[in-house]
Amino acid sequence: MDAAPGSVGQVKECTLRLMELAKGSAVTVFVIGHVNKEGSIAGPKVLEHMVDCVLYFEGDQHMSCRILRAAKNRFGATNEIGVFEMQNAGLSEVENPSKMLLSGRPDDAPGTCVTCVMEGVRPVLAEIQALLAPSSYAAPRRTSNGFDYNRSAMLMAVLEKRGGLKVSACDAYMNIIGGLNLDEPAADLAAVLALASSYLDKPVPSSMAAVGEVGLTGELRNVHQLEQRLSEIHRMGFESCVVPRQRGKKLPQYDHLKVIEASNIGEAIRAVLGK
Repeated sequence: MDAAPGSVGQVKECTLRLMELAKGSAVTVFVIGHVNKEGSIAGPKVLEHMVDCVLYFEGDQHMSCRILRAAKNRFGATNEIGVFEMQNAGLSEVENPSKMLLSGRPDDAPGTCVTCVMEGVRPVLAEIQALLAPSSYAAPRRTSNGFDYNRSAMLMAVLEKRGGLKVSACDAYMNIIGGLNLDEPAADLAAVLALASSYLDKPVPSSMAAVGEVGLTGELRNVHQLEQRLSEIHRMGFESCVVPRQRGKKLPQYDHLKVIEASNIGEAIRAVLGK
């Protein structure tokens, strides 16, 4: 039975012919579509399995930064990103995303801390901002932008139970500057320090960064590619960085970068914010 005009069957047949033509004549073809509310490519799902590469162009309309991310790539890694900036003449490549994401950062302001995340093989510095304020509601508000909501709730519970800060009665707001989505545990320690800084109203030094995973008992766990993250932090001119305590492994020494090791969030908070 022939497919009706505009039906899924017709779209699939046309796409198959297009793919055969592209592969037979060694011509690159771009198929442009959109993503629906469920997060799937609109149209036949088989389209995603037929092509060699699926690229997502991400970004907020209120931000000048755009991220090109590969969800599928038969010829390379899928965790690489390209960072571009919208300008009057069009898109221009951002060669140093860390510098762009940290531009305009306030000096010695409570509730902010810098961490280093890995976007593929590229280390990128990101600023985590937190705001804690006494709640006037029976159930305090929790808002998270660019940081996993459930993980932020877990970190607040660990901060209260293991860090001794009564944050459960506060409204909590977390935001990642630049429109990034931090989905790796290496940002845990910076988020905890930003929350503690806002609660105590004591700033984390603007020349300090933090990298590490936080467990439910308050311990700090090591993260992968720590040396590469420290190298990027050093390259961006930071003077100190808080990391999980290394057991049986010695980190390389960097000029003008002091590496502070801590075993748990209590030690990290005291090292950064004092007693």
